[in-house]
Amino acid sequence: TTTAQGCERVETLHLTINQSENIPPVTITECDQYNWNGETYTESGTYEYNNVTPQGCEVHATLILTINNSETEDFNVTECDSYTWHGTPYTTSGTYTYETTTAQGCERIETLHLTINNSEIEDYNVTECDTYTWHGTPYTTSGTYTYETTTAQGCERIETLHLTINN
Repeated sequence: TTTAQGCERVETLHLTINQSENIPPVTITECDQYNWNGETYTESGTYEYNNVTPQGCEVHATLILTINNSETEDFNVTECDSYTWHGTPYTTSGTYTYETTTAQGCERIETLHLTINNSEIEDYNVTECDTYTWHGTPYTTSGTYTYETTTAQGCERIETLHLTINN
């Protein structure tokens, strides 16, 4: 081009073209939460990220997120004498935990609140003349007799009578 005074004017353009970034979608599966570009996500969904590079170009990214949740479960159990849970026998009341993973690979914590009521066993040694009445039944012969019932908690109660009858 020429200037207004008719002189030749030469301009040189040094051009750099910076491309916008369009990142392919990313598919992620996580337990409970996932952090992406400074954000924490706790629900499954499709999330978009738009930003600008230092050169002023747009950046666009897509996250396809699946969130699988950890699991917790409480069990309240009352049993007589013992209880087997996940292959382990327990004979004492208490709170016990079992940790495993879900089918999706997330944490699973089970808590057992266990009450153990014990069965009762009692032995009685009795010597009587001619007859002895035990739990409403008269006995006239020496021997060992048992009486089975349940405790107030529903557990087994076994009483054994060792009876000697002198005539």
